[in-house]
Amino acid sequence: MVMEMDCRNWNEDDYRDTIVQERELQCRTVFRTAFAPSQNRNPDLIVTASSDGSIASYSLSHCLGLGFGNARAENVLVAESDCFIQGHDGPAYDVKFYGHGEDSLLLSCGDDGRIRGWRWKEILSSDVSMQGGHLKSVLNLVNPQHKGPWGALSPIPENNAIAFDFQGGSIFAAAGDSCAYCWDVEKGEIKMVFRGHSDYLHCIVARNSRNQIVTGSEDGTARIWDCKSGKCVQVIDPKKDEKLKEFFPCVSCIGLDASESWLACGSGQTVSVWSLTAGECISRISTHASIQDVLFDENQILAVGAEPQLSRFDMNGVILSQIQCASQSAFSVSLHPSGVTAVAGYGALVDIISQFGSHLCTFRCRCQ
Repeated sequence: MVMEMDCRNWNEDDYRDTIVQERELQCRTVFRTAFAPSQNRNPDLIVTASSDGSIASYSLSHCLGLGFGNARAENVLVAESDCFIQGHDGPAYDVKFYGHGEDSLLLSCGDDGRIRGWRWKEILSSDVSMQGGHLKSVLNLVNPQHKGPWGALSPIPENNAIAFDFQGGSIFAAAGDSCAYCWDVEKGEIKMVFRGHSDYLHCIVARNSRNQIVTGSEDGTARIWDCKSGKCVQVIDPKKDEKLKEFFPCVSCIGLDASESWLACGSGQTVSVWSLTAGECISRISTHASIQDVLFDENQILAVGAEPQLSRFDMNGVILSQIQCASQSAFSVSLHPSGVTAVAGYGALVDIISQFGSHLCTFRCRCQ
């Protein structure tokens, strides 16, 4: 079929802008997703943290209603955000909900070394996108700079991940200066600094039943910290374990089960499963690509990485399922209480997968 067009209306600048916008969209990465709190059993809104510093929410019911494509579709449809906040100068690496229901805070962290928080109720009730993505945050925490020779200050270290203890009123940050920080939410002050890693931190989880946190670092170790003393109480080093003699790079991601007794560590092309009670590695799972995120679904482990695939394993490392995904490199896997899973990564692509393993929808995120 031949397309007819009036060349007299051709605008070279508009054409170039369209091409640039399309390329920028395809090169964006969604580093983290979080399902928004809802009274409904099934998820409706999902929030993304992206490489352009944006925090945006998308309606899953809208995507499902439009019949958005699956992971094998050649032309994945583009979803417009319901709301959009320009959260950070530089990439936004993590996003989480602090609290319960509409009264919760939406937290994010990023390459600018900040943790920012907005009232979710205000986001839902205001047209943030029409304000150019600018909504005043109620929480704005900035990592400290370190003094060097002649009083020179270091750059502000980035925040790569966050966790929290809602009962204790604390937010924990995995920072780029090899430290983890504990922030007091009410006072906006640092309560504790956890020092001991020799390289920057990739990930962090809160073990609230023991008043502990667990961090994973570029130095190849995971460490368990006591939140009262700030001291490291256990070092998990896959390189030194007798069962894991091969070389392991950094600990890129960690996941804690609901009982907070089991830990999964992603390191290179391996996931190791640790009993925190015994302090031992009980299984090793080899993968075809580097692991970039892990989490527990009851007694099973979900893992994504530098391949277009969501893998599910049992605790002994047996593959239970492998589901094709749209993104060629997935950085985030999130689980809703209903069992619905979200996988997101390069290309601003998000796969929504049902509790039965079927694709509900796949879409590319576009901020308004």
